[in-house]
Amino acid sequence: MSLSPPRALPAEFIAPDLPELVKPRRKRGRLARFIIRHPTIFAGLVLIGLMLLIALLAPFLGTTDPTALAPARRLRPPSAQYWFGTDMLGRDVYSRVIYGTRVSLIVGFAVAFLAAVTGLAIGLVAGFVRWSDAIIMRVMDGLMSIPPILLAIALIALTRGSVQNVVIAITISEIPRVARLIRSVVLGLRELPFIEAAIACGTRTPKLILRHVLPNTLAPLAVQATYICASAMITEAILSFIGAGTPPTIPSWGNIMAEGRALWQIKPSIVFFPAIFLSATVLGVNLLGDGLRDALDPRRALRP
Repeated sequence: MSLSPPRALPAEFIAPDLPELVKPRRKRGRLARFIIRHPTIFAGLVLIGLMLLIALLAPFLGTTDPTALAPARRLRPPSAQYWFGTDMLGRDVYSRVIYGTRVSLIVGFAVAFLAAVTGLAIGLVAGFVRWSDAIIMRVMDGLMSIPPILLAIALIALTRGSVQNVVIAITISEIPRVARLIRSVVLGLRELPFIEAAIACGTRTPKLILRHVLPNTLAPLAVQATYICASAMITEAILSFIGAGTPPTIPSWGNIMAEGRALWQIKPSIVFFPAIFLSATVLGVNLLGDGLRDALDPRRALRP
């Protein structure tokens, strides 16, 4: 009994290859799965993206010059012309709040980046170079013994109030937190078998740090940077609120709330609107940090 070869199916029964129709569905599916698995990251990115958009479009979103004085229109209530009303000097509160978004985002992102980079370098050296650990950590402990607000006030008092000096002062107070975190991660990595194998193979210390140690510190560093960003925004608002931050000529949320403090009983909206913007921005950054912490946790990734 001979077997006949299989017959080819007619062309009309063969499903056509439609990659163009499948790819958009896959992309939408990936986005939906990402939102379902990491809702906090998505919510944080939405809030931060909205604030970034407001900061970039401030010249177009603002109704008037935020520094223009007009005593004749002081303390006007919210209206179609002045959405958030005016302050005691007749300045448009809405425009000042919109432009204040730039100051907070610049301070938060700049402090997070500078503190992360500097603390990463210090932590790597302290955790991997044994003889420098005691010296570096005692300096970090000395900085951490001073409250960040007091340290920032002391540093700004030595200079003059400006956005650059505020960034530097807050960065110095945040570096020890990053350095101690990276040091603890490096101390744990240094005893792992793959590090010991690399040392046994004769790998030089700079190459060992860059190739094997540094990549394993980026995940906790990214999470810590988000919390530093949120803390820096709050610290900048506190410094401006007590008159030790940005000068009054620069519209920032802390300055706006400080100027509306004396008028709280008759016009609380001057304090209310910048406080809402500050809370929304800090909430978005914290949501992003919480989502990154859960997404980068290897123990959660192994769960079914």
